[in-house]
Amino acid sequence: MKKFFTTAGPINPDDHYFVPNRLDEQVIMRLIGEKKYFILHAPRQSGKTTAIFELIKKLNQEGSYKAFYINVEAAQAARSKVVDGMRTILNRFKTAISMTFGEQDPAYSYLQREVVKDNLSGGALQEFLQFWAQHSTKTLVIFIDEIDSLVGDTLISVLRQLRDGYADRPHAFPQSICLFGVRDVRDYMIWSDQEQKTILGGSAFNIKSESLRLGAFTPEQVRGLYLQHTAETGQVFTDEAIEYVFYLTQGQPWLVNALAYQACFRDVEDCSQPITKAVIERAKEALIKRRDTHIDVLVARLDEDRVRKIIDAILSGGDMQKFPADDVSYVEDLGLKKIGSYEIANQIYQEIIPRELTATSQEGILVNRAFYIRTDGSIDMPKLLESFTQFFREGSENWLENFNYHESGPHLLMMAYLQRVINGGGSIHREYSLGRKRVDLCVTWPALEPKQRIVIELKIWKGPKTQQEAIVQTAEYMDICNATEGHVIIFDRSTKSWDEKIYRRQETYDGKSITFWGM
Repeated sequence: MKKFFTTAGPINPDDHYFVPNRLDEQVIMRLIGEKKYFILHAPRQSGKTTAIFELIKKLNQEGSYKAFYINVEAAQAARSKVVDGMRTILNRFKTAISMTFGEQDPAYSYLQREVVKDNLSGGALQEFLQFWAQHSTKTLVIFIDEIDSLVGDTLISVLRQLRDGYADRPHAFPQSICLFGVRDVRDYMIWSDQEQKTILGGSAFNIKSESLRLGAFTPEQVRGLYLQHTAETGQVFTDEAIEYVFYLTQGQPWLVNALAYQACFRDVEDCSQPITKAVIERAKEALIKRRDTHIDVLVARLDEDRVRKIIDAILSGGDMQKFPADDVSYVEDLGLKKIGSYEIANQIYQEIIPRELTATSQEGILVNRAFYIRTDGSIDMPKLLESFTQFFREGSENWLENFNYHESGPHLLMMAYLQRVINGGGSIHREYSLGRKRVDLCVTWPALEPKQRIVIELKIWKGPKTQQEAIVQTAEYMDICNATEGHVIIFDRSTKSWDEKIYRRQETYDGKSITFWGM
């Protein structure tokens, strides 16, 4: 069987192409040697479990440690029923120990007796780990996956039991424990039904020595991954295609694999044909429209208040704001935002987010694309923007009331209207980030050669300087895009009348004709 690019679950090197050696093993071996408990976190489907499996295999082959992996997600449903949670976790330990070390391991016999007890203790996890450490012929190193999937008192209990056993390591408790998931433990805000208050993860697990983050693929790792496919099948990725993949994904592992799978195993199955930038562009569109689980999980987070207020500000491209550090860290850990920058994490997410936030609105926008297509096949953007101006005047108040994203509402409504017309006939490239003071759209309409490239800049009225900034910024972006046409839409959110807000004016800057639309 040929290998393929996988987008579901941990990598199996026998079946899948994969990027090896992604962890800083020198740092992790130092932490294990120093008997430290530590955190590994990264956004979902970033390859954490695959990287840990690779490390565990090496540790067990070297023979100094007994390294073990356990996934505790099954205990999520227990929530505040601690005993039920412990029973589920111990059952997961029993199954995993049987599969990893065999039923002859003393820990397996212990668990067979304990998990069936009616009077199982709420501290059963600590008791089990004490027993296993004392009866193991090698020092235990435990890797606990999906720790942040646990909820309420079950999570608090697990963290506190690990903390309480910490002092007994390595002879009566595991020498080193790594908790890994999406978030750093310090970001956990856990509601305890038993104590009727919020417990901070950092206080329940204050023995953490370090928090490690698994990074995205580097450009070299993306190239190396794709070259594995070339070596196996002979199918070539052009340099331009590989560079475009990194531009679109910024190395997010699931996206890198998903694009390649779509390109190689669905779009171009003939391995004698190369994977070009154009193929990757088609794969990107297919990925966005298909809305795989990875995308759905990402989009679901946009409704969370601490996520919404940051993404809303980024979408509006407005002035810099100060957000709570924990909220910023949380949005970064989810993989929605670039680390250290108020930008969406990558170009694909940058396209997905406004599309998904306006998906329902798009269905309610009744437009006839043919109305905006000239006889030569080109798109009549001035006519389209005239229609949008009237649409915005008549219905924006009602439309914007339905957006949870109030700050970026006008921008999203414009993008929804534009997407409704352009979708299937052209493409929209979006550029936005907090502090840019505008949102840039580049519409590419492929009916003509050379293609139409139309720049549309969206801004919020902040006074006369808004227009002064806009004409310079738009001209610069037109240069970057090699645009054939430029427009600026300025949304005035003041209490002026519509007659005062609405205007259309032609300006020229640096030899470029730019149309201003007020509304």
